[in-house]
Amino acid sequence: MDKQLLEILVCPLCKGELIYLREQQELVCLADKLAYPIRDDIPVMLESEARKLGLDEYDALHKRRTAPAA
Repeated sequence: MDKQLLEILVCPLCKGELIYLREQQELVCLADKLAYPIRDDIPVMLESEARKLGLDEYDALHKRRTAPAA
């Protein structure tokens, strides 16, 4: 995924920050609890294509985001 593209992309719903999950090939918005797929290096930024994050997944990502740097 292009680093410059990642820097300018925001959630289409809330305009919030996205988290890039390389292994899952997704961009995640914690505010909306949605994961947008990346297909063939192209982010699909449509709410209808996004999947809803499960509670456990959301909690794990939120804790990872807010954990102090070691």
